[in-house]
Amino acid sequence: MTRIPVTLFTSGVLGILCVVLSVLVSVARTRSKVLIGDGTGNPDAASLLTAIRAQGNFIEYVPIALILLGGIEVSGASRFTCEIFALLLIVSRVSHAIGIRQPGPGLLRAGGAVLTWLVILGLSVEALLLLL
Repeated sequence: MTRIPVTLFTSGVLGILCVVLSVLVSVARTRSKVLIGDGTGNPDAASLLTAIRAQGNFIEYVPIALILLGGIEVSGASRFTCEIFALLLIVSRVSHAIGIRQPGPGLLRAGGAVLTWLVILGLSVEALLLLL
């Protein structure tokens, strides 16, 4: 049986973050009394829009990163390489999740987004190199 402990650990940590972001959407929906949609036009729904975007951004990027991480791990990338990518992915997603709740563009939000892109790019390059 092939084991991918780095991907499994990373998926576990990010799975917990996904649940936290999802709960924050539910809490914001309850507080703003917007049970369907994003509350556009409702002045009480600003935090709901932020929570939806934080969760949505997470869902947009994390799956491909985890697929790539698992792919390189099972294809022979060193454990150290996998751990570095995993650490950077976790840091990038936590940074973005915190930063998106701050007013304005913010360093954590922008840094988290850029770091996520770089991790996915690095994982993609590593995946392609492992095929050679």
